[in-house]
Amino acid sequence: MINAANIITGFRIVFSAVLLLCPVFSPVFYILYLAAGITDMIDGTVARKTNTVSKSGERLDTIADLIFVAVCFIKLIPALDIPLWLYIWLAVIVLIRVVSIISGFVTEKRFIILHTTMNKLTGALLFILPFTLQFVDLSYSAAIACCFATFAAVQEGHYIRAGKINKT
Repeated sequence: MINAANIITGFRIVFSAVLLLCPVFSPVFYILYLAAGITDMIDGTVARKTNTVSKSGERLDTIADLIFVAVCFIKLIPALDIPLWLYIWLAVIVLIRVVSIISGFVTEKRFIILHTTMNKLTGALLFILPFTLQFVDLSYSAAIACCFATFAAVQEGHYIRAGKINKT
């Protein structure tokens, strides 16, 4: 269904695709990165305010989020000096998330990704991380983000296994 919220979400996909063409940490990169982040923050609000919340809109939002995250990894990982311990921690978080997704699929027969407050806070911390790189050492900012991400992943897994999937 075409509505304002889905159009905003679609712009996040476009901004993400164009990010692939920009030099990392350039002014254009930061502008597109910020624009993609803003669309992520407002599309749900617009959907709720216009009474156009839909399952297809939620799926489009999740797809747009995954594309944006993938593009950010493609652009940022090669540009950063990431210590081994951080890669290991990230792998553990991914493993927890994968187990939760599989658990949700086994119990509910569908993929479940919850939009909990902790997941949103983790997303916000990860979003601001590239803006902090000039002022804060990656080891510190990434450790803080990983602490929140670990808690959010464990919490999401707990909610899924406890059947509290409407807890967002």
